[in-house]
Amino acid sequence: MQAAIQYLLNLGAQVFLPIIIFIMGLIFKQKPGKAFKSGLLIGIGFVGINLVLNLLVSNLGPAAKAMIDNFGISLNIIDVGWPASAAIAYGTKVGAFVIPIVLLVNVVMIFFKLTKTLNVDIWNYWHFAFTGSLVAAVTNSLTWGLITAALNAAIVLVLADWTAPMVQKFYNIPNISLPHGFSAAYVPIAIPLNAMIDKIPVINDIELDPETIQEKFGVFGEPIFMGLVLGIIVGMLAQYSIPQILNLGVTMAAVMLLFPRVVKILMEGLTPLSESAKKYMREKFQDREFYIGLDSAIAIGHPSAISTALILVPLTIFLAVIIPGNGVLPFGDLATLPFMVVMIIPITKGNIFRSTLIGAIIIGVGLLIATNLAPMITSAAKTTSFEFPEGANIISSICDGGNPLTWLIVKFMNLGVIGVGIIAIAVVGFGYYIYRNKGAAA
Repeated sequence: MQAAIQYLLNLGAQVFLPIIIFIMGLIFKQKPGKAFKSGLLIGIGFVGINLVLNLLVSNLGPAAKAMIDNFGISLNIIDVGWPASAAIAYGTKVGAFVIPIVLLVNVVMIFFKLTKTLNVDIWNYWHFAFTGSLVAAVTNSLTWGLITAALNAAIVLVLADWTAPMVQKFYNIPNISLPHGFSAAYVPIAIPLNAMIDKIPVINDIELDPETIQEKFGVFGEPIFMGLVLGIIVGMLAQYSIPQILNLGVTMAAVMLLFPRVVKILMEGLTPLSESAKKYMREKFQDREFYIGLDSAIAIGHPSAISTALILVPLTIFLAVIIPGNGVLPFGDLATLPFMVVMIIPITKGNIFRSTLIGAIIIGVGLLIATNLAPMITSAAKTTSFEFPEGANIISSICDGGNPLTWLIVKFMNLGVIGVGIIAIAVVGFGYYIYRNKGAAA
């Protein structure tokens, strides 16, 4: 079974997701040709997103490593990055069963009106498998690991519903929610932090969103120039040569321009499916509203998200050095920071200053969480065929290793049945409230 699941996952989102979208289109009574075109366009959109994302990662990663080397940082816990975390998650016994379990959880929650989200982002079920794998490694119990993965999936579905109105409005992606295990986890933290900033004189008046910047600086305030400037600054901090600095600047400008354009292709395929789904649900369930749950990658191309993430790269390295008790050497997940901030951006209404401030606080806490979970992550990795980096005895990640939701679930699961009960009651209560009130984060 694990081999079959791995085979499907290895197809990649650009192949696997169009198949799912095509099947969904037929279920929602689309004509086969139209359903096939929708699926294909979505696949093409993900190819474009992955190309631009790889452009970002392949250029930002080496710059981050150069900064770490230049600053002479020496910490003993290696940030192996989300690809390694995903490999660990799907390489465990929990990972072998996570897809059918999460699908079952999703169907049950839809049936009992605890969620409106149909999560088709199957690849990213690894976030739930990761949390479950940590618990399974500590308790030596596959059952507890699977229960943990199911509860994590349920919580993220509720968070996706809660944030859907806000996300749809800000990113202009109707009928979409983002049940992403990493991105969604920061919303309950970002909302109160943003409210606190509202009460701080002077700081609460700072407006630094792309529209304001463009209004003040004209053509030089456009996203491509923001990308150019931030790329040059990162290159200078990495002590690159002048050609390398300029190359990084132009590359970041390209990322700013290309991301929104490839997302448009994806949305071109998704819009007909959304319309068909709305019509079908209106006919079958007159009082029901449904969202299609997708990867938060469809939104990370927003200028505010990329700008905030680029500013946070050197800040993360600086925080790793000065925070007492941190043992994590940031590296592998520095390029995933856009995913961390993508659902914070709508809360701050695109204000880069606020998003950076909130992001820095979250990263500071996340480094301590990643340090605390490192022994569990290392233990889980040893149960798989994961190859440890040379000289690394203990590993973690800023992504799910520093994820506050993962940390809370793991700690609650240490309480056994009591912890499960608390989480289950919270999910049911909050899910029902959000369903009846059509989201509360907007």
